[in-house]
Amino acid sequence: MTRQTAINIDDMAELARRRLPRIAFDFIDGGVDGEGGLSRNRDAFARYTLLPRYLVDVEHRHQRVTLFGHEYKAPFGISPMGIAGFFRPGADLILAGAAARAGVPYLMSSASCDSIEEAMAAAPDTTWFQVYGTRNPDITRDMIRRATALKVRVLVVTIDTPVIGKRERNMRNGFTRPMKMTADVILQGLSRPGWTLDYLRNGGIPMMRNWRPYAGEGADADRVADLYGSETPAPGQTWEVLEMIRREWTGPLVVKGVLHPEDALRAKAIGADGLIVSNHGARQLDAAPASLDMLPQIRDAVGPGMTLLIDSGIRRGSDIAKALCLGASAALFGRPAMFGVAAGGAAGADRVLEIYRQELGLVMGMMGWTDCSCAGPGSLRDARGGAVLSDFTDRKADQ
Repeated sequence: MTRQTAINIDDMAELARRRLPRIAFDFIDGGVDGEGGLSRNRDAFARYTLLPRYLVDVEHRHQRVTLFGHEYKAPFGISPMGIAGFFRPGADLILAGAAARAGVPYLMSSASCDSIEEAMAAAPDTTWFQVYGTRNPDITRDMIRRATALKVRVLVVTIDTPVIGKRERNMRNGFTRPMKMTADVILQGLSRPGWTLDYLRNGGIPMMRNWRPYAGEGADADRVADLYGSETPAPGQTWEVLEMIRREWTGPLVVKGVLHPEDALRAKAIGADGLIVSNHGARQLDAAPASLDMLPQIRDAVGPGMTLLIDSGIRRGSDIAKALCLGASAALFGRPAMFGVAAGGAAGADRVLEIYRQELGLVMGMMGWTDCSCAGPGSLRDARGGAVLSDFTDRKADQ
């Protein structure tokens, strides 16, 4: 099996496992605590089945969606993920390029190794930018200033990391700051010579280039990483931080990490243009509900006109279809994209996006959908009770 012949996301994950040392693969694949949240995310999708309608002309169908006034070729995109350059040098720009070729959003993390300036030069039409509230709010303000100067289309602020969850795989593997080169880590590196040569050839710990301007002249990668670790998470941040970001940023603003309907309403009242319903891929609070379980309640709370995205647990095109039926405007995924770029660089990233596009296209054809606006609760059955859900009124109102 190669990255070109991978037929699903599990195949791509296995290819990434074969290339990466355990310390790196587990960082991508792992959750927190006992990792019950990882299973809960997948179980939530499994609880729903899709109810097809036949004798519909589906010869001509498309996946295009409009988000914040811009048309994308498919109702999915790549979630923000930090330190991607640890898994493959240049991974952030590789993902930005893959998203641009596929015509879907790429949400660049402020904790990326490549910079937002480089990403916007490579993929200006499809790159969004994600930021955190920082202990020093001037850093967040300056990142917003940079995004404004670059004409970034959408700004995303993540709110679900007041503290960092107990990531037990990382703790066992020694993936901490400062990272220690134990005998076990060295043996892992020797067992994956391709990755290790890339890592050493690139100078070891990759630079977090979005943070480099704030670490002082001549700062090396370790110093920049230490600064990032001292500024985030920011446990003292409150809704006032979101209000500040809304004042500073004049474009579309998306709040990521919303699970409670009352938080969704408050973010909307402050002026958020969209929300990402997310439990951070089960990497924060292991006991949190699955994102999909909260999606219908948040859609009901904010109404039909607000753009809602969802991430956490999406592994199939049918998962995207189910999310659309439950009120999502589009879906995002992180780990699958990271598996792809880790396993095969640009070819692996392209293949992941193609897998989702092909799977969703097949589901649409079998469902009798000619475009994504056909999706709705009437196409869904809850396996727990078997009832067809009632439609949301005007859920697909123009964004």
